[in-house]
Amino acid sequence: MTTSGISIGTPTPARAALVLDDARLCACAQFHRRDRMEGLIRASGGAPAPMTSPSASTLDLRILRLLIEGPRATVFVPVPGGEFMLGSPQRADEQPLRRVRVRAFEAALTPVTNAEYAHFLDASGHEVPKFWTDPRFNAPECPVVGISWFEAMDYCVWLSDLLGRGVRLPTEAEREWAACGGANTRYPWGDEPWTEGVHGLGSAGGDRPHPIGTTPPNGYGLYHMADNVHEWCSDWYSPTAYAAFEGDVVDGPRYDEETLRRASRGGSWRHHVKVSRVAARSSLAPDFHYNDYGFRVYADPLPGASA
Repeated sequence: MTTSGISIGTPTPARAALVLDDARLCACAQFHRRDRMEGLIRASGGAPAPMTSPSASTLDLRILRLLIEGPRATVFVPVPGGEFMLGSPQRADEQPLRRVRVRAFEAALTPVTNAEYAHFLDASGHEVPKFWTDPRFNAPECPVVGISWFEAMDYCVWLSDLLGRGVRLPTEAEREWAACGGANTRYPWGDEPWTEGVHGLGSAGGDRPHPIGTTPPNGYGLYHMADNVHEWCSDWYSPTAYAAFEGDVVDGPRYDEETLRRASRGGSWRHHVKVSRVAARSSLAPDFHYNDYGFRVYADPLPGASA
């Protein structure tokens, strides 16, 4: 299925209706400044035009044209609350295993794409990702990369204002629970490790991220929970975080004054093994910009939604 020119795979009929309804609603929010963007394209003469925002970087012409066409909806998928064993015996920073409960929340269908991020830039004047000068990293339908933790947080604030609801990064526990897709397995698709050509992955990514919807979704209908790009979490990273857990309900990010790194989850196109176990942890300094780091947005359920 395609919405606003972007493939999101083949959802169920119910999910297809969700996508189309959300797209129609979002199409009404013409928050981008049409005249300015058309002027940029005319001035470019068919080449990338300079931004008129404080940034001196340039936007790829394809992304400028996508801004003219209108915004792509952010599709949220409901994830029920539940109880599960957080962690794994495989690595030291995934231990000890802790039984935790997460409340119901919603997760975006895919990581934030270049097309979606372009609308944020147009509205906010934030710095254009430095990797957009490389054609491997500026395709509208691919995840945006090179985004710092702070920039991801700014995007969440902007989208919260736009949608009139709280949008945020996930806790590590929420991200792990969402990646499981309702199953108690090592990977979103089961317990068997990834091998070449399995699950539609092959050598997916190669030397760049791959378009959204090119690998199968998990049990909740979420795409790329184990592949494509690392995704920022709200938590500070600590290798001993699980030992310090208090209680069994995870209601917010975990803070560790001993570290400046922020947690992340998910696989990476850049790694030799391009997929990640649902319990695998990673981290990075919050002001770093890596070409395999992106993010996905989450939200609490709307009032009246079933838990």
